Amino acid sequence: MSICILADAADIDRAKQIELEYMSVDDLKKLNKNKKLVKKLAKKYDAFLASEALIRQIPRLLGPGLSKAGKFPTPISHNEDLSDKLTEVRSTIKFQLKKVLCLGVAVGHVQMTEDQVLGNVMLSINFLVSLLKKNWQNVKSLHVKTTMGKPVRLF
Repeated sequence: MSICILADAADIDRAKQIELEYMSVDDLKKLNKNKKLVKKLAKKYDAFLASEALIRQIPRLLGPGLSKAGKFPTPISHNEDLSDKLTEVRSTIKFQLKKVLCLGVAVGHVQMTEDQVLGNVMLSINFLVSLLKKNWQNVKSLHVKTTMGKPVRLF
């Protein structure tokens, strides 16, 4: 998962220490609200972090491109540990409910134990159901699928 930090001077130094890709205010100004470049930037990275000082300037510098892509940056303060925030962002999943009534979400990987995967499945299902208007009445079926295996129906 690729993450970029939109940073001020202090956060650029912190990003260099943990070898995280970053963009300064000057780099953002070079994009100059160019829709194609902002779209390219949004496609290049899976998530964005931004310094608290910059978070208000981002819509002015980049326009609505990141918001439309659903990748508006997560704010970070100078006293927060950057590696902890990275772990938190990497372990976050977003349910994007659109007009299509089908949804796919990754809930685990090969190195995880069965209990960890089961915990993730239960957590994500319960959270998804809590987002729906009629809770379980809105769910027609639930399937779990491994990478190469056949889907298994849960509900």
